[in-house]
Amino acid sequence: MKPYQVTRRQIILEDFETMVSIGIHDHERAAPQRIIFNIILTVDTACPERDHIEEVLDYDFLRTGITELIEARHYNLQESLCRDIIDLCFSRKQVVAAKVSSRKADVYEDCASVGYQIEAERNA
Repeated sequence: MKPYQVTRRQIILEDFETMVSIGIHDHERAAPQRIIFNIILTVDTACPERDHIEEVLDYDFLRTGITELIEARHYNLQESLCRDIIDLCFSRKQVVAAKVSSRKADVYEDCASVGYQIEAERNA
């Protein structure tokens, strides 16, 4: 028996930066904006017994899925984009909670970014 108990496992996608067609203003619709995503997924607590990808949630789906979402349409709001990413996260049964944030990096000269964050937990 191990001298510890795993209470939480998380997958982290940090500072994923990409260009997104997003915004309500004419100048925002004219050109994509630099968006930075941060995502933390809490997954079921069972640790893999072997060093095999089949025993864990392969996180490639997250970056690929976000890329597919943003290439498919224009988003007016960061809130809508983050909601769609939350839906993507919970499409995997192993995800029990998720935190998603997006930040527009070039909106204001006197701010590093302006963004939105949403957190959700799977219903029992």
